[in-house]
Order: sequence, then C-alpha cells, then structure tokens
Amino acid sequence: MYLSSMPSLPLETEAKMSRVALPLSCTAEVMQELERLSKSRTDESRLVERAKMVLRCLAGERNDEVAARLGTGPATVGAWRRRFAQHGLAGLKDRPRSGKPSTLPADLRQRLLRQLEAPPPQGFSSWDGGSLAAALGVSDDAVWRILRKDGIQLRRQRSWCVSTDPQFAAKAADIIGLYLEPPLNALVVCVDEKPSIQALQRKTGYVFTSSGKLVRGLKSTYQRHGTINLFAALNVATGTIQSKTTATNSNVRSS
Repeated sequence: MYLSSMPSLPLETEAKMSRVALPLSCTAEVMQELERLSKSRTDESRLVERAKMVLRCLAGERNDEVAARLGTGPATVGAWRRRFAQHGLAGLKDRPRSGKPSTLPADLRQRLLRQLEAPPPQGFSSWDGGSLAAALGVSDDAVWRILRKDGIQLRRQRSWCVSTDPQFAAKAADIIGLYLEPPLNALVVCVDEKPSIQALQRKTGYVFTSSGKLVRGLKSTYQRHGTINLFAALNVATGTIQSKTTATNSNVRSS
C-alpha cells in the first residue's frame, strides 16, 4: 500500500510543494524490486538513481540527507518521494511524452514478427537487421527501432527442454541423490554431448524470456546430418584424459 491519494502533478510543481516529507511504506515484494533495481547494471541509470533515492527515504532519511549522499538536490529527492508515494514503482518511470508522430507503417511490427518466423535468406543461418530491412522493404533504422523497443535479441539464443516422461521427477531425484551421496568407494561418471559443434538441423523460433526479452530459441531435439562422436573422460586426480571417437550414421534424431 502506498501512502497518498493526491492527484498526479508535474515534477516541477511537486518539487515546490510542502517541505514536510511524506512518510513511505511498501510491501516486501516492492522492496525487493527496489533493491534489485538499485543494483542493476542493465536498467536505465535514471531508474537506478531513483530507486536508490526511494530506498533511503524508506529507511527514514530526510530529503536533504538523501540528496547529500547521492549528489543531487533535496527538491529532486522530494519529487520522487512523492511520485513513489502516489504511484509506487510505476511512479519512478518518466511520464509519456507526445513527441514527434511516428512515420513507421502501422503494421510494420507485425510484419517484422512474421518475417522472423520465416526461414532466413539463402546463405544465412539467421536473420539480421539488414536482411530484415531488405525483406520488408524498409530502412535498417526502422527495423532496429522496433527491435530495440520490443527487446528482440537477434543473436542471443536460448534452448529449452520439457520432459514428457511422467516419472521424470522421481528419476531426477535418484540421479541427484547419487551425486549428493554416492555409494562407498563408487565412481560416479556423467556423460554428455556437445551438439553445438555438430552439423545439426533443429527447429527454432523467437520466444519471450522471464525478463520480457524476445530471443531466438532452439528446441532441445535435433537431427544430425553426419557427425563423429568424441568421448572423453577426465581423471581429476591425475589430470589425464582418456578419449575415443566413433562414427555414426547420418540423419539420426537425438535429444
């Protein structure tokens, strides 16, 4: 719950109001987000600075004390204190500005998203800004403006794997238990493969991550078009490696 019911005012007007600082309070979830934001290296610097102001205000510091610590003015601290009291975390963001009307076609975003689902041009493994602009008949700048606004990462990849085995949880618990408490005098060996170094064919698409970014996703299942398997074992006690390579048939499905 945020303590205030006053209507929203321009930032300049807020700074000139009463010098009596508003008491603040917030939920544990909001406090956690403020702490995350205050330490962030990826969010806008202005939001990071405002989160730091609000955290110190929540700790009971006066506006002038917060201003001295953060190298800003007491009026600025008071304005963001009031904005947080009125609107919570949303109040730390800049208000929408009218700005210059957009000159981009209204359907360009949807066309771009559909284009990303289509196969890339011949000779390309994935879409880039230039190829998208050529396919859509627009400028590179128009494409990158939409990509940045939607947080679409053309080069960043993320793979995912969802098991359909109804006994997956029980099997996973057995494996984890083996690592945590191996039998006496037993040697626990983990075997895995590196599919990214093989000639693969796998389904791909763009997916939203937990952070709201849109990245290129790769399915965990794939089809190999000829490969050589490399098996290697490292003896951590001696530092020696034992290895073996085996050939395999092409067009093998794996996961």
